[in-house]
Amino acid sequence: MKTIALALAVLAMTLTTSAAAQALNLIVFAGGANWPLWVAEEKGFFAKHGVEVKVSPTPNSVYLVQNLVNGKFDMAFATFDNIVAYDESQGEAPLDRPANLVAILGGLSGGLRLVANPEVKTIADLKGRKLAVDAANTGFALAMRKVLAQNGLKPGDYELESVGGTGQRAEALMQDKTVATILTSPIDLAPLARGYRMLSDLTESIGPYQATLYMARREWAQANEERVVRFIRAMLDANAWLADPAHRDEAVALYRRHLPQVPEPAAKKAWDALLANPKEGIQKDGRIDMEGVANVLRIRSEFGEPRKELTDPSKYIDESYFNKATSTARR
Repeated sequence: MKTIALALAVLAMTLTTSAAAQALNLIVFAGGANWPLWVAEEKGFFAKHGVEVKVSPTPNSVYLVQNLVNGKFDMAFATFDNIVAYDESQGEAPLDRPANLVAILGGLSGGLRLVANPEVKTIADLKGRKLAVDAANTGFALAMRKVLAQNGLKPGDYELESVGGTGQRAEALMQDKTVATILTSPIDLAPLARGYRMLSDLTESIGPYQATLYMARREWAQANEERVVRFIRAMLDANAWLADPAHRDEAVALYRRHLPQVPEPAAKKAWDALLANPKEGIQKDGRIDMEGVANVLRIRSEFGEPRKELTDPSKYIDESYFNKATSTARR
């Protein structure tokens, strides 16, 4: 019996060590979109699937992409457009090697709003103004250029100013340091509650849009397949827990622990915005919105430099990790 007990103890230690060894460094933009990550950590889903995730915030997409590509971080939670831009050599940041980025798991679909100072009545009023973006050539800047073009504004009619991630742009807007910017749900809720004006809901004006998702360099993902699969399984469990209405109150309390400045009514609105809206929000099943992907490619084909016709989503997405993670034989 002692021999069996000892063997079981050694096995348990081996499994624990193996699980702890599956470390993963993830870089993200700060904000409520990281709710599933907080759930995965605090509810034990990362531990359950044997992956230890260290989350680091980024000031902007240039820092994120450069440090993802150079190997400081293993994975990132950022806009799908960044994958396309850098894989096609249209990105904002100088890189010392090919980006070779690939999307592996869905994150957020839609949820983009063009929000402006209350004095701005229409999109036409933005002519001659400076508009805040993260980076002028990537991310949501191109989506904003599309909606401005739909309303008669050409690139020379406005100026794009790099301010930082969505949270930083929201602060700049509410401090009157910029007149308008693209904000994502649920970060848009605070300025809208204070009387700032939504000039356009981009889901309605430009159509479905694959916003943020989880990405990695192809070489790293291929060399660390088991780690990626473990991460995906944990995130799918976290999404399922978070989306359950029975957990709404607990999820709201968790949200406020990470964002203590957010009052409870606003946190509840964030849950509704991200999890109760069938047209946008957290992609609870982890699947990437291919219609939204096609729209990102159309917009980048129109505004990306140098100009390219981009039509093949498979160049930027690898579903093999998701398929392994969701295989009942592997779970």
